[in-house]
Amino acid sequence: MNILLKELPRPHGNQWQVRLDQHVVTFRSESEARAFVSTLQARLQAPHVFPEHQQRAVG
Repeated sequence: MNILLKELPRPHGNQWQVRLDQHVVTFRSESEARAFVSTLQARLQAPHVFPEHQQRAVG
């Protein structure tokens, strides 16, 4: 998954955009956007275990 953080200039203050491949999420501040990216990356890198009934179906 590609994650891109981008500043969006606006007339009444900047916004920040996080793009996740084709999905876009907009934030009011850089700190909110960076916190979202940090949480997302941690979840993506966390170990994932399939439930036992799915493991049998796949294997």
